Amino acid sequence: MMVAALENGSVIDHIPTDKLFTIVQLLELDTFTNEVLIANNLNSKVMHKKGLIKISNKFFTEAEISKLAVVCPNIRLTVIRNYQVAEKRQINLPETVIDIVRCANPVCITNNEPMKTYFTIQNLRTLKCRYCGKEQSLESIKLK
Repeated sequence: MMVAALENGSVIDHIPTDKLFTIVQLLELDTFTNEVLIANNLNSKVMHKKGLIKISNKFFTEAEISKLAVVCPNIRLTVIRNYQVAEKRQINLPETVIDIVRCANPVCITNNEPMKTYFTIQNLRTLKCRYCGKEQSLESIKLK
């Protein structure tokens, strides 16, 4: 497959194939005006099949990286500057998730008052709401 080298921008790699289009939607890549490459079902020695996104002239904020980590922990983010790898890092779940996920408890104060949600990571699969104590799995979360 022939793909042009990226002069400046970001590459999100090691995306599980079932999460690729969730990330596309989360990052609103359909509205992005620069070059975007979205590839799915690529062969991978580690994952068997994977997705990959290359975005020209896009550098992620820590808030965007936290959103990515919640939706798809253990992806790899590579920053390219002047055709060179400037940074490569594994994206892992943060210890806290603020204003990214909706609480699953309909009577939680965060669903009834204009305030940010706040979750702590209980293990690699569960979030716990700081306000009502409701636990929910990463697979069942709803983003704000």
